[in-house]
Amino acid sequence: MSGKKEPEMTETPAKHEAATPASDTLAQTQNPTAAISDFGIDTTSMSTGEAIRDYFARLRAGELGALPSLFGLLVLVILFSVLSDNFFTLGNIANLFPQGAGVIIIAMGIVFVLLLGEIDLAAGTASGVAASVMALHFVHNGNLLGNMGSGVFITFIGVLAVAMLLSAYQRIWPGAALSLVGLLIVAIGIPANAWLEILLAICVGTSIGCITGFLVSKIGMPSFVVTLALFIVWQGVLLQFIGEGGTIGITNSDILYKISNGNLSILGSWIFFVVAAGGFAVITLLSHFKRLQRGLVVQPTPLVAAKVGALVVLSALGTWLLTINRSPNKAVVSIQGVPYIIPIVLALLVAGTYVLNKTRYGRYIYAVGGNKEAARRAGIDVPKIRASVFVIGSAVAALGGIVAASKVGSVSPQSGGLNTLLFAVGSAVIGGTSLFGGKGRVADAVVGGLVIAVVINGLGLLKQTAAVVNIVTGLVLLLAATVDALSRRRAAASAR
Repeated sequence: MSGKKEPEMTETPAKHEAATPASDTLAQTQNPTAAISDFGIDTTSMSTGEAIRDYFARLRAGELGALPSLFGLLVLVILFSVLSDNFFTLGNIANLFPQGAGVIIIAMGIVFVLLLGEIDLAAGTASGVAASVMALHFVHNGNLLGNMGSGVFITFIGVLAVAMLLSAYQRIWPGAALSLVGLLIVAIGIPANAWLEILLAICVGTSIGCITGFLVSKIGMPSFVVTLALFIVWQGVLLQFIGEGGTIGITNSDILYKISNGNLSILGSWIFFVVAAGGFAVITLLSHFKRLQRGLVVQPTPLVAAKVGALVVLSALGTWLLTINRSPNKAVVSIQGVPYIIPIVLALLVAGTYVLNKTRYGRYIYAVGGNKEAARRAGIDVPKIRASVFVIGSAVAALGGIVAASKVGSVSPQSGGLNTLLFAVGSAVIGGTSLFGGKGRVADAVVGGLVIAVVINGLGLLKQTAAVVNIVTGLVLLLAATVDALSRRRAAASAR
């Protein structure tokens, strides 16, 4: 120690760049301007022009979202409107949603499974089994024992009990609770009631999902193999419950039949418009201005206002058109109002979107789908998440089975079979949900389902055979999968 005063050291730019994260954080705390500069992307909003340019830049980078399916839907509507005079009529357009709603709802549940890069090939037949139990319970006034026979009835009760235990073992408590409710309804033999039948069908679908999820997440079997095997099993169960060539009608229940075939009153239609469109506008604008006040990133206010205004105007136009009498014979019967199925699908869309976008569970799903190992290292219970999406998928598939049964007024051994599953998976993929996991929204199922509904409806009006319908639908699905693969490749190349 010489006792000499050391010369002051001036911090060089190189040393500043090498500062530790802790020192950076301290500096930002002492100098808020520096913090805003470093994290400007989190607190700075774009102008309208910048936002539009950024959107097209993301499109060029491969982030297409639902744009290809929306463009395809527009092209199909124009094409069929030109080729058929009956396509773009009010009655036909109003029937599109009820015709495709069963597939759309099943696809909504499948989106949760696809987000993890898994597949559920049994969703279609699971929806048929749930609908068949609903119909049997209703027709026989809750006496499934007398209809099934003691052997089948005891086996069915045992399956519900096993599903409840497996779900409880995996700590998926909603699945365990619904499985228990279904078990009690069947075992006690509660008399028939339309609302009870709907609950029972959902409970049966949930139980199926509990079993599927356990086999995939805990046993470690590939979801393709498990669900393919269960597809065959549930098809056999459906035959056992209904009988080959048999049919169970549900038209005696006004509630069950009108799920897909009834309409709101004119007043009810406008009330629905005010609640749906007005609620969307209020929530969107309040959220926008709240984020704006907090200095968080938001879209430019003119763009947000334009989106809200466009949706409100289109919703008002659609409601007005649906309140016009669209009956082919207006002098005899009147068909007016928004179909019941539209608020049902909208409610499921809002619920699914909220779960995926606004809850911790939804973020976990995207995390596991994006990178399973990284999610595990972050402390996420990956097996539980994997099992839970199958529970959701099958429960929602049961709702789709109810809607499909309501549309035709009966349940048969073909319910949920044939092309139901293929169209449901196709709807999700066509809408923009990736088969590779980590990318997708519940809204994709709605858009993709509408594409398939338009294809089936339009080709039907043109008197095309089932072979042509399958070929065209398959080509549309192939095109959607190709677009997804190419967009992911382009996005990966842009990220490098």
